[in-house]
Amino acid sequence: MFIPLHDANALKHIKLQYVTLTLIALNVLAYLFVNVVTDPATMQATFVSFGYIPAVVNDFEELPIELVYIPENLSLISYSFLHGDFMHLMGNMLFLWVFGDNIEDALGHFKFLIFYLLCAIAGALAHGFMDQVSIAPLIGASGAVAGIIGAYVVLHPKVRVWVLAFSRLPLRLPAYIPLLFWIAFQIFMVFALPDDAVSWGAHIGGFLAGAILVVFMRRRGVPLFDQNVVTPEAVIVEPESVVLKTDDRDTNIWGRGPST
Repeated sequence: MFIPLHDANALKHIKLQYVTLTLIALNVLAYLFVNVVTDPATMQATFVSFGYIPAVVNDFEELPIELVYIPENLSLISYSFLHGDFMHLMGNMLFLWVFGDNIEDALGHFKFLIFYLLCAIAGALAHGFMDQVSIAPLIGASGAVAGIIGAYVVLHPKVRVWVLAFSRLPLRLPAYIPLLFWIAFQIFMVFALPDDAVSWGAHIGGFLAGAILVVFMRRRGVPLFDQNVVTPEAVIVEPESVVLKTDDRDTNIWGRGPST
């Protein structure tokens, strides 16, 4: 697979991607509190209480009363702030860090937050649709992050991104190559490993939601598919002066269940 490293895609409408940074901070804080500070039994209880459990939301099962902390429908969002282990967290946060700022730039701060949460919901619903009676709690930000990937493919497919291919080979590729490869892999895995611990369906649901939502939620004038990407022409200030070239753009019934 491809690990994103850097896209060098400059912000055009905002000065700081503070919603993206806040989401990363909330995910990290939730991980530290749930996975590091609490004991294993409390961690598992938190996954059950705040994870998305299709059988519970679809009224096939009920949680024990002592584990009911929020209305069951809120788990469509709360699940996305929980992670099973450190690598699960870091993988999602890396994608959010590299690609989230440009989607926040294209949508604006408030609409980006709504977009992120809607993609998380779409990921959970896609997971639940594929296994409506599952009693395993779904956790992880990948549904929301997949929405950001979908939006990035629609907005910036031509931007060159540095990726680490197969965890060892650095490559600089147009964004659409690694990102479309990523979603193709998710689709393949749905059929290859339908009962895997990873919810590939949540990834697909989030990706499709992001690709569709960004078309309607982007700022007025923000183009699709990098239509307005133009390399600036060199400007000659004085006759016979040296022309400098500009750079191109470069980055247990209630046990632990599937992650996204």
